[in-house]
Amino acid sequence: MEKRSSADGATVLIVGAGPAGLVLGNLLLAAGVDCLIVERQSRAHVEQRARAGFLAAETVRVLVDNGLGTGLRARGRQHGTCVFRTERGEFALQYDGLGRGEAHTVYPQQELVTDLVAEFLARGGDLRFDTPVSETGGLDGLDGERPWLVAHRADGTPYRLTGRYVAGCDGRHGVCRRQLPAGAVRSHRRRHGVSWLALLVETPPALPAVTYAVHDRGFAGHMARTPSVTRYYLQCEPGTDPDAWTDAAVWDELDLRMRAERFGPLRRGPVLERAVVDLESDVLDPMQYGRLFLAGDAAGLISPSAAKGANLAVMAAETLARAFAAALHQGDEEPLARYSATCLPRIWRAQEFSHWMIGLLHAPAGDDEESRFLRALRDSRLESLRTSTVQQHSFADNYVGV
Repeated sequence: MEKRSSADGATVLIVGAGPAGLVLGNLLLAAGVDCLIVERQSRAHVEQRARAGFLAAETVRVLVDNGLGTGLRARGRQHGTCVFRTERGEFALQYDGLGRGEAHTVYPQQELVTDLVAEFLARGGDLRFDTPVSETGGLDGLDGERPWLVAHRADGTPYRLTGRYVAGCDGRHGVCRRQLPAGAVRSHRRRHGVSWLALLVETPPALPAVTYAVHDRGFAGHMARTPSVTRYYLQCEPGTDPDAWTDAAVWDELDLRMRAERFGPLRRGPVLERAVVDLESDVLDPMQYGRLFLAGDAAGLISPSAAKGANLAVMAAETLARAFAAALHQGDEEPLARYSATCLPRIWRAQEFSHWMIGLLHAPAGDDEESRFLRALRDSRLESLRTSTVQQHSFADNYVGV
């Protein structure tokens, strides 16, 4: 059972029980800082929500060093190779032997979230599921000493929670971002004009490594999740209805774009989930306003082309936890004042690499002059990555680094 306090608030009010909010909450409890998490969804929902599963070395360090890595150390799998397939053939990069020599740990986000919830509750944390914040007027007092929010119990009854700080970890479409005063932050946004059909299939990984396939019909990708579940991506037209793709059509297209006839068959199985993901990016600058501090997707969205979202969320949570502890224990507010300046260079580096990956994997299919030019650029990038040691070391540093 989730702990429910009769108190009307906490020193730090955290909105959202995703990786950012849960890591932040656990680190604050470990630092002796009173906090409370409210989450609009049920516990079952957040613990079953399938998301990315590639954790960078620095992310693993944060989790393990703070007693949050038991599950990933027991069940996570090291992954240090990725493969690119093109019309010219296939080449593999063993990136854990390049750059800083770092690998990913494959650990599904829903399992990480389940671990973080259990640990937060075991540490005595106050975590309130099925508790949305009011869409209108639900967050106020941000430029004063005691900000507050209006939450709703399961029966719809509103009540007020007061704190000294608010951490907005409730995603891009969450209340915290939407209730920022007009002009408080600047949004840098790009729509990449690319959409993916994201598929979760009940079948063991067909390939030993993450595989990126470039094809005239569009990109296709293979990413392991668990020994029995695999993530696939298919580039599709923006606005595509995911339900228009039958299982048979999905597998036929995956076979074609991943060149199964040439490199070996895929393992077919039922499609458990399908959704269309529009590749978009945005960054808020600054990531704070008054007593409100944003982390994770609430502060900025990154396209899934390089698996950076959850990793950036964990790193921001660590930075913010340290800043809160410094302000509350030493009276030093400078780390909080510099929170955005500390996080944004890391975020922009990840955005730049994600943007580069989009150009590496996608190009228009038309026969017009510009489409042919962009396809030639894409092919040149792939050839440079295949042949240039310097390019490979740079790729490894950015692929695993945050």
